[in-house]
Amino acid sequence: METKQMEVLAVFDEKNYDDTTKVYEKYNVRGVIFRDGKIAMQCSTDGEYKMPGGGMEKGESFLETLVREIREETGLTVLKESVCELGEILEMRRDIFDPSCKYICHSYFYYCKVGEKQEKLHLTPSEVAKGYYLKWEQPETVYNTNIRIEKDPWIIRDTAFVKMILDGKVKLPE
Repeated sequence: METKQMEVLAVFDEKNYDDTTKVYEKYNVRGVIFRDGKIAMQCSTDGEYKMPGGGMEKGESFLETLVREIREETGLTVLKESVCELGEILEMRRDIFDPSCKYICHSYFYYCKVGEKQEKLHLTPSEVAKGYYLKWEQPETVYNTNIRIEKDPWIIRDTAFVKMILDGKVKLPE
């Protein structure tokens, strides 16, 4: 598995795990895509917003994962020459599938531009169940909506990242 050294922007450690040698570590990429001042988000039928992206598959590079995940979750094509590293958010907690295991999740955020054409989405069964669809939204709206409904770790993580953009702590390319 390829690893990456990127500036750590935030650490969310629930400290709800026992000290154990058993660790499950996951590597994710997230696409930060702007168009006309709005950010591309996956919006659920419940109204929560999630950054498009997901886990690396065996043998994939970070760029390959970003391109695949953005295509699957938004139907958009990443313009590879536009990709720029923004930073990492690290999450640690007890694994919900194996409580004897510590779960460590590295989410790497990349700025990128996309082509104009939108293809059909290719969502996972859990994404279909949540009714996710691509929505271009003002970052302030994403933050103000999600801050009221923070319940899932990925919503907390993505809301924190959008807040960093709003506060100027994450610098986006021109």
